[in-house]
Amino acid sequence: MTEVLAIIPARGGSKGIPRKNIRNFAGYPLIAWSIAAAKQSASVTRVIVSTDDEEIAAVARQFGAETPFLRPAEHAQDKTTDLPVFEHALKWLAENEGYKPDVVVQLRPTSPIRPRGLVDKAIEILRAHPDADSVRGVVSAGQNPHKMWLLTNENSPMQNLLDVEGIDEPYNAPRQILPPVYWQTGHIDAIRAETILNGSMSGKNIYPLIIDSVFTVDIDNLQDWARYEHLVATGGLDMVWAGRARRPMPASVKMIVSDFDGVITDNRVWTSEEGLETVVASRSDSMRIRELRERGVEVMILSSEPNPVVKARATKMGVDAIHGIDIRGKGEALKQLLAEKNVDAANVVYIGNDLNDLPCFEIAGWAVAVADAYPEVLQAADHVLSRAGGHGAVRELCELVLKNL
Repeated sequence: MTEVLAIIPARGGSKGIPRKNIRNFAGYPLIAWSIAAAKQSASVTRVIVSTDDEEIAAVARQFGAETPFLRPAEHAQDKTTDLPVFEHALKWLAENEGYKPDVVVQLRPTSPIRPRGLVDKAIEILRAHPDADSVRGVVSAGQNPHKMWLLTNENSPMQNLLDVEGIDEPYNAPRQILPPVYWQTGHIDAIRAETILNGSMSGKNIYPLIIDSVFTVDIDNLQDWARYEHLVATGGLDMVWAGRARRPMPASVKMIVSDFDGVITDNRVWTSEEGLETVVASRSDSMRIRELRERGVEVMILSSEPNPVVKARATKMGVDAIHGIDIRGKGEALKQLLAEKNVDAANVVYIGNDLNDLPCFEIAGWAVAVADAYPEVLQAADHVLSRAGGHGAVRELCELVLKNL
């Protein structure tokens, strides 16, 4: 049996995004996505996180990885390369445990969006080619280097970066006749352990694992973070999930049930001296409800909030509301509602934002969270909207359902 060790490097001193390895990405700590890719592989026999940080180590263990050592500070600097990190891990394991893997898989946390089966495919390629030192994930390059230039200075002629045999001026040639070029990603490297111990993270014979470019993700700043969270929420990718696999929208939706506070509203409340409460909602949430009803989809509000504002807003939106429910009995209230309406839970979409919505998430066929939902709710959701509660989240959901009808 081939011993395959997955190592996830995660130092604590990130400068671009502080504490990024344990910052929540689409509902889970960033590092959890790489741990999940290793844990869900049929080929990986052990998963280790190499970190210098106790907090990262604790989170890693929570999601199923081992942290048998803390990485020395000299291997956790801004300019530390991969090689000393992996050499340290292999030597420590050999000296302290007598453990010597045949293959090492590197899964960088900054590339959390991976197609399912990626890890096993990389290992399969390595096994199929005895001459291979490593396998590296690549995607089709977004920019063609045959159209790139070297500059000495602004007052001298440019020199094209690459020549192509048989094409005199590749920089003037159509892209279609130029050689295809690929860009290495951080998704995966599968490396023979002896290659690392001989002083290289790749060796000379590097075989490709071509990945669909839709999965091209490398998080370097907060703009990247927001963009790729949106991709996870709306891209419909067949990808490794850090937690429970997300279910697709039901083929037939018969009812949408919405929480009130934090979904219809932005979760804030203004209270007057007389004790009167005022909330803020988005007019746009009402716009597609009539069309849904005409197409056989009922929309309702289910809320633990006793304030009459729930009923008033529901009337304005043109939907029914059940409110003042015991906060601990929201799931039972949903079951009773579906029984009275004779609607199968599998055909119900529930949208929420807070912990008291979680029982309803377990009942409904599709659980949806607003963008600013609490972390536990984001983790439990099948779909996370791009809009926050009270800012058009219900409208966004209505349009998703209408598109699917």
